[in-house]
Amino acid sequence: MSGPSLPVGTPLQRPRIVLVVAVAENGVIGQGGKLPWRLKSEMRHFRDVTWGKPVVVGRKTYESFARKPLPGRTNIVVTRDRALKIPGALVTSSVDAALDAARGDALRRGVGDISVVGGADIYAQTIANADRLVVTRVKLRPGGDTTFPPIDPTVWREIGRTDHAAGPDDEAGYSIHVYERQPTEIARNH
Repeated sequence: MSGPSLPVGTPLQRPRIVLVVAVAENGVIGQGGKLPWRLKSEMRHFRDVTWGKPVVVGRKTYESFARKPLPGRTNIVVTRDRALKIPGALVTSSVDAALDAARGDALRRGVGDISVVGGADIYAQTIANADRLVVTRVKLRPGGDTTFPPIDPTVWREIGRTDHAAGPDDEAGYSIHVYERQPTEIARNH
């Protein structure tokens, strides 16, 4: 589901912007700055999809991570606090600056994807330029204060789906959906 690394000698291309998000049936993605569910097996999926890639994340979402910085990835944190320093992470003051840094990092690493991993404001600022969505649909309807917008089928085409029953450390089952931007939308946004 994640983009492959580029073979040595491959002409450099613009890395894809991939939004990686877990969304409940009611659109909720967060409650009080945290995920409103426990899905250990889905966290392994998140690690696999983002490993070795630059990740762009808002400060509040970054602070909610159990492990900081996320290992095996270049952590690029977006914050309004220009004086903030985070050991092990690159701090930027805008999404545009974060994406510029992520592009450079992806090209240096030879990877084809930039992972955008939240929160809601960062998703809202990047979805118009995203090339792919990797959406985990959690089979729950929790209360929450943060949501992800509905996915517009005129813009996004589902290209893959896998269903997962709840594992021993999961509160619920889930499915993983991969969407690509429709070709007419690619031409409009790039």
